[in-house]
Amino acid sequence: MKSLIVVFLVLCSFMTFAQKMEKEMPKGYENARNDIAKGKIDTVLYDSKTVGNKRKTLVYTPPNYDKKKKYPVFYLLHGIGGDHLEWFKGANPQNILDNLFAEGKIQPMIVVMPNGRAMKDDRAIGNIFEKDKVEAFATFEKDLLNDLIPYIEKNYAALTDRENRAIAGLSMGGGQSLNFGLGNLDKFAWVGGFSSAPNTKVPKDLLPNPEEAKNKLKLLFISCGDADGLITFSKRTHEYMYENDVPHIYYLEAGGHDFKVWKNGLYMFSQFLFKPTNPSNFTKYSVLGTPAASNIRNAKYPQILPDNRVIFKVKAPEAQKVQIDLGKKYDLVKDTSGFWNVTTDSISRGFHYYSLLIDGVAVADPASETFYGMSRMASGIEIPYKEGGFYALKDVPHGDIRIKKYFSKATNSWREVYIYAPPGYDNSTEKYPALYILHGGGEDQRGWATQGKTDLILDNLIAENKAKPMLIVMVDGNFYGGGGGVAGFGMQQLNQFENELKNAVIPFVESNYRVLTDAKNRALAGLSMGGLQTLHAGVRNSDLFNYLGVFSSGWWSNNTKLSDPQYEFMNTNKDKINANIKEFWISQGGKEDIAHANCQIMMKKFDEMGIKYKYSEYAGGHTWPVWRHDIYLFSQLLFK
Repeated sequence: MKSLIVVFLVLCSFMTFAQKMEKEMPKGYENARNDIAKGKIDTVLYDSKTVGNKRKTLVYTPPNYDKKKKYPVFYLLHGIGGDHLEWFKGANPQNILDNLFAEGKIQPMIVVMPNGRAMKDDRAIGNIFEKDKVEAFATFEKDLLNDLIPYIEKNYAALTDRENRAIAGLSMGGGQSLNFGLGNLDKFAWVGGFSSAPNTKVPKDLLPNPEEAKNKLKLLFISCGDADGLITFSKRTHEYMYENDVPHIYYLEAGGHDFKVWKNGLYMFSQFLFKPTNPSNFTKYSVLGTPAASNIRNAKYPQILPDNRVIFKVKAPEAQKVQIDLGKKYDLVKDTSGFWNVTTDSISRGFHYYSLLIDGVAVADPASETFYGMSRMASGIEIPYKEGGFYALKDVPHGDIRIKKYFSKATNSWREVYIYAPPGYDNSTEKYPALYILHGGGEDQRGWATQGKTDLILDNLIAENKAKPMLIVMVDGNFYGGGGGVAGFGMQQLNQFENELKNAVIPFVESNYRVLTDAKNRALAGLSMGGLQTLHAGVRNSDLFNYLGVFSSGWWSNNTKLSDPQYEFMNTNKDKINANIKEFWISQGGKEDIAHANCQIMMKKFDEMGIKYKYSEYAGGHTWPVWRHDIYLFSQLLFK
């Protein structure tokens, strides 16, 4: 019973701390107060066998320090242009710590501020970027582990286990802290990098074993100012941790590479130390988010917070009402400067269309790239996805996407295709297989190139030898029939598409590109409306296409007599279809995919007829994250 009470009190204590903790240091908090107990800060000399002489460090002991007690220890490192006095001169850390202690916000702790330039002449003079001086910052790891920590633990009332040892630093010291802390998880359980500099190791070298970090780290704290030119080093570390499910706080704030940010880093980080932590709350502490990758150049908003909530900030001083339509409508609140602001709920991964609603009129956000979708130009936002590495821009050979106009005798008009040519296409005499791929309703031939990231997906797969080099032809599937109507869905439009594909698109491609022209080297696939077109043109022409991919689609008329001719044709020709089509691959999202129920009916009828196919399902709705994953899987099955 007593143990339960203790656990309950600890949890309550943490909840109170989490609820009361401010996200920014109050103005003037680094100033000394006369009405509180004060700690002591001293300059101390210790023997360094690593360097071969005595070295200086500052040591802060908390108010009412008692040698009979034992205290956790926090090692706080400076930047490339500083020394053991940089924190003392630039931030008055002893006052920040005293004030936090007086308010009950931090545990009593010893704070050690060493000189991180481990060389005999460790002064910050001359050219601080000289090779030997820069290398001395890496050498400090030995000095820290073999000389300084043993000295502190011998001469101070210090706890000596890893869970009572923390390390953090600013700029160069931030890189050191990440390198040394994450590289020595048997020594440190609390690690922080404030505006970490280029000395920070690349993430896979910094933490090659993420599982070890999950088990051993109490807290990883990464902070940076949003206007800091070194933010990319913090961002890449955060992204690696996010992709590998390593709990951490990614704290962005307004500011540059300066002590305003670093003082706040000390203020925030120290409040977490040597207390129970709740990783599920880590994503709630960031003040600012990261500008979305889909923003136009230099646009700061929309911003994505670590938990994938989105901050919108729109200037519309004359507007009466502003909303964001991102699947759900959010009302923005106007501030005194004419900006409208809102933070959304957490948004699911991948690409999403959205619109601004200004006094009821849907418009594109001028801060976002625009995409043709929903039958108009719309804004789009890219939400980070920890499993989205398959469409990341990587250091691999890259193909390119070519935009080509062609005159179609089938429609007696000029039309356009987007064509992905694999790496090395122009320097080869080889002929390639071809995948013809189709977009959904309300989109066009641009969809797979822009929203779909097809080129990056194939570049990565080809580099890993998971997919054969191929041409991908992204076709405009919009046909309106004689009387207008919905593009691509009626029988007249499906027949128009089939005619265009067979008599205009394929002849154009095979006359102008080095492609193999037999059925075993030709594939057809599409999403939603494009999946319907794939079914219509593909099963009727299995002598042209040996591979069919149907993504989030099915025969739309499954429950009416209009479907009978489709299934009658398949039933009559099932032997031919089964013999010709090597991969009849059907895929969709989960039950939230609007095509899910319809597709299940279709597959049941396929089963009844004996049509052979393979089925794949990927969590998600009727959205691009699902279809990116579809092309990722389907392309690996082709032409083998």
